[in-house]
Amino acid sequence: MNDDSPKGPDYSKSLYLPVTDFPMRAGLPQREPEILKRWETIGLEQKMRESGEGRPKFTLHDGPPYANGNIHIGHALNKILKDLVTRSQRMTGKDCVYVPGWDCHGLPIEWKIEEENYRAKGKQKPDFTDPGAMIAFRRECRAYAGHWLGVQREEFKRLGVAGDWSHPYSTMAFPAEATIAREIMKFAASGLLYRGSKPVMWSVVEKTALAEAEVEYEDYTSDQVWVAFPIPRGAAGELSDARVIIWTTTPWTLPGNRAISFSSKIDYGLYHVTHAPEGNWALPGATFVIADKLASEAFKAAKVEGYERLHDVPAAMLAELICAHPLAHLGYDFDVPLFDGEHVTDDTGTGFVHTAPGHGREDFDIWMANARELQSRGIETRIPYTVDEDGFYTKDAPGFEGKRVITDKGEKGDANEAVIAALVQAGNLVARGKLKHQYPHSWRSKKPVIFRNTPQWFIAMDKSIASGFIAMDKPFGAPDLPLAGRSAAEGGRVGGQDASPHPASLRDATLPVEGRDSASIESARANAPTLREIALEEIARTQWTPAAGENRIRGMIANRPDWVVSRQRAWGVPIAVFVKKGTHEPLVDARVNARIIEAFEKEGADAWYEANASELFLSPDYKAEDYEKISDVLDVWFDSGSTHAFTLEDPQHFPMLAGIRRKRDGGEDEIMYLEGSDQHRGWFHSSLLESCGTRGRAPYDAVLTHGFVLDERGRKMSKSLGNVVAPQKIIADSGADIMRLWVAASDYADDLRVGPEILKTFVELYRKLRNTTRWMIGALAHYQPNDDAAMREAGELERLMLHRLHQLDESIRASYAAYDYKRVVALLTHFMTSELSAFYFDVRKDALYCDPPSSVKRKAALATIDRIFRSVTTWLAPILVFTAEEAWLSRFPNAQSVHLEHFPTIPEAWRDDALAAKWDKIRKIRSVVTGALEIERAQKRIGSSLEAAPTVYVEDESLRAALDGVDFAEICIASD
Repeated sequence: MNDDSPKGPDYSKSLYLPVTDFPMRAGLPQREPEILKRWETIGLEQKMRESGEGRPKFTLHDGPPYANGNIHIGHALNKILKDLVTRSQRMTGKDCVYVPGWDCHGLPIEWKIEEENYRAKGKQKPDFTDPGAMIAFRRECRAYAGHWLGVQREEFKRLGVAGDWSHPYSTMAFPAEATIAREIMKFAASGLLYRGSKPVMWSVVEKTALAEAEVEYEDYTSDQVWVAFPIPRGAAGELSDARVIIWTTTPWTLPGNRAISFSSKIDYGLYHVTHAPEGNWALPGATFVIADKLASEAFKAAKVEGYERLHDVPAAMLAELICAHPLAHLGYDFDVPLFDGEHVTDDTGTGFVHTAPGHGREDFDIWMANARELQSRGIETRIPYTVDEDGFYTKDAPGFEGKRVITDKGEKGDANEAVIAALVQAGNLVARGKLKHQYPHSWRSKKPVIFRNTPQWFIAMDKSIASGFIAMDKPFGAPDLPLAGRSAAEGGRVGGQDASPHPASLRDATLPVEGRDSASIESARANAPTLREIALEEIARTQWTPAAGENRIRGMIANRPDWVVSRQRAWGVPIAVFVKKGTHEPLVDARVNARIIEAFEKEGADAWYEANASELFLSPDYKAEDYEKISDVLDVWFDSGSTHAFTLEDPQHFPMLAGIRRKRDGGEDEIMYLEGSDQHRGWFHSSLLESCGTRGRAPYDAVLTHGFVLDERGRKMSKSLGNVVAPQKIIADSGADIMRLWVAASDYADDLRVGPEILKTFVELYRKLRNTTRWMIGALAHYQPNDDAAMREAGELERLMLHRLHQLDESIRASYAAYDYKRVVALLTHFMTSELSAFYFDVRKDALYCDPPSSVKRKAALATIDRIFRSVTTWLAPILVFTAEEAWLSRFPNAQSVHLEHFPTIPEAWRDDALAAKWDKIRKIRSVVTGALEIERAQKRIGSSLEAAPTVYVEDESLRAALDGVDFAEICIASD
């Protein structure tokens, strides 16, 4: 049916309404991949690099994620933060370099290969003593890591992260493996690498060490015992002849006991037994030190019928105690000190923990942490090897040698009963019983496992590093120490290049070959710093954000034990060092090292496992039968701690990183590390120690940390809770820019929360920012460059907006420089929603839509909006990388990319503090008027503010003066 009713005039053709193809609905999940494809087509990454040439370098060295599985929300947070840093630094005029990297060795990959390629197919695990089987297995691990590296690379790129994705680094690349081997050789040469021991989880059934990931906790019935450690008579005043009571569910570990741990947070007392049955192990007259909270429970287990508490036993007194070993009658005639340990609780037991450093991680850690003090007191700190790989006691367990802890079928041996009988004989058993509890089992054999002390390789924290073994304050990128050939003094070749003298700042350019006399080495050590001392000094020279990170890592370095760098695994970089048979002394020879490094560079670390490797590397200088290869691989933290060596200092493979000259070397360049706060104990830590031990300096100038990602309720994400938020789903539902906005607007220094409701708020915030941007693009469709001439006659409102751009420029640059992205988002959100959309654009719409093209007011407004658009879009570009690009190209179709722009230079002439003060007053009056109009509109007494003609009464003279010459009706969008 035709509508023949009369129509009013169509005024749309006489209006200059916004015109744009920039859609209101973003469609980010579909649009973002198109933008990514365009960036690859035009080679944007290379163009960004070229645009920064000659400028100060800002290098964000990537902490490598592990190459196994899809990325998770924590990965997304980390990579987006890194991208915010590099993009904003580039747009402020730096040459920003970001080379992504991956950590590819280690147990999780090895475990996956065993699971998928062997157990799932019913195949036996390879015999790693067979060189062919070992190399084949390592190749399977390499292929697995390579697959996930590729998957993760695409997922990171989808986040909009800019980087040299075509040339990433990985710890399994042949040059990287060669460099990692070179780095451990340096520690061997300096004498810091030594052979010691550490407890590991051990499966007697499978004859192998297990990691925590290979262990399941199952119900198990253990023997539990309460054991007395005598306090020697006359040795502790009022505690003389008393006994400290410990409780343990592993009696077999008592021959390995070397200390007792207590807690200064627990209240202890001295207790006197008054009544007990005849023949009881705890007899009347005995005095015991025990935690107050656990006394009744312990005495009940000991069948004590009456006891009294004599007095407090303060922690300070416990710390000074020395006990005798409960098996002293069998030859355990050494002092047993007491340590204050954070792991001790009064939840169960006695409040004292028997400490056997060869049979537990916490035991080992507290023993090593106190090793220096113990040595100063003349106490032997060697950790005994009490149990062998078959579960038998060794000669280090006097009185029990040949007894078995666990059989090859995973059943209990006779060790527990033998130890308990000896305790009864010594009069030091207080009580015994059975306890059903959760105990570690091998996930393969389903049989119980034990902790046993095993030989390991360590890097010493407190041994002086002789001059000549590290390049103290070595300029970044200066020639490396000549481990890959004969010394420069011998006219050899270093790393395949002619050797040349190092800068004068180096203490000694060469590392020793075998034959340098020990007296000269020890002389060089005199007054030389230790690794711990160097690292602590370097912490103070580093900028930590947040600042609390400095104290955190300082405490860790100050108190940490020696670094255990060996692992008994197959997939990793081997400790490529030979040791002398019998003495286990590392062979330090530049000629041998050169052959090893050359082979690794050509074939990778698999070369170490070739059947004839010893002959190839040792001859003609040494006989292979006199030496043995270290079969252990390096801790993966040593791998990642060495990444600076094979990326930042390898111009051959990473030319984009060449020429870095740090500020400490008189340059302008800076290196940043950015990871989660857990990396104070991880990558920041290992990188610091590795670099300080080989170069005498930290590998970084600045360290920035972030928190972890929790769900909306502040809970840790887990599959069992069903609260995992996958970045892939966020991208598919809303787009990467929404996730980037969430990261930028959050306080990343603390833990972040994310979930559907939280993301909705960022979708809404994004919509507001996009709509403001869209309106500007549409309005500027009518802009002509010659409109700029009208700026000379611009009104106060335009000059006010230019002043605000000047203010924002200072604040936003300062916020980006401080890595305060939350403030950047807050500043831009307020400006775009409250000052532009709700004020300036609202006021100027009439002039923009209705005034003729010749209108000075209209031209000045368009010229101002043009400057606002350029500023706001570039300020947003590091955060909303896709949307800013889409907006920029919509406004400037012939441009290459907004990401090739810098933040605009704002003229100082735009600053007008007096005008801003005046308009602050005007806007206060306006807010009263617009508030009143909203009330009228809500009451439906008016439909539009143009239907109202409000009267404003102003008593304050300064406010009245501010209104002089101002079209206040226009400002309030009222009729009069």
